[in-house]
Amino acid sequence: MERAGPTTTRRRFLKGAALAAVPYALLPDPRAGAQAPAVDYPAAEWQPAGTSNYTASNRPRTYPLDYVIIHVTQETYPNTLSIFQNPQKQVSAHYLVRSADGHVAQCVREADIAWHAGNWDYNTCSIGIEHEGWVDQPAYFTDALYEQSARLTAAICTRYALPKDRAHIIGHYEVPGTDHTDPGPNWDWTRYLRLVNFA
Repeated sequence: MERAGPTTTRRRFLKGAALAAVPYALLPDPRAGAQAPAVDYPAAEWQPAGTSNYTASNRPRTYPLDYVIIHVTQETYPNTLSIFQNPQKQVSAHYLVRSADGHVAQCVREADIAWHAGNWDYNTCSIGIEHEGWVDQPAYFTDALYEQSARLTAAICTRYALPKDRAHIIGHYEVPGTDHTDPGPNWDWTRYLRLVNFA
């Protein structure tokens, strides 16, 4: 244990003075506790969905992961984030990809069950990726969106040993019981699977 002699007192004073010179905004927020938890996909930004919009789990221990499900939002990127954060909406996806630049937001941990498929069994065994855009407006399916989404899907498939094929990377319209049509006829599956396999 250090004794508080003149040298120690001076050192503490200098440390305090140095901290006082740091702008308040740069200091860690003492209320924050730990930093925001790391994302599952390193290129993603953490934009958490409301806790009322997904089910906490411990996948793949609790449920095996068998699919990546591709969605199109029928909304803008910021509106989709707002929907996922609204506890009244009862919907979420693990990831959201922005059209203009392919920016990826993670909204639900991969270990947790996002409510994206409209079918509980498929929710439990899949990762949902939403893409900003509308099914009837192919201009939203930009090169950046395809490329960044394909990298994300490839990383998920590698992490959970899923084959990078159409049996395991499916559209929302392929989920049993759904009335959704996304990603729609303008989604280029051939191009997407090629990008996933070369990512």
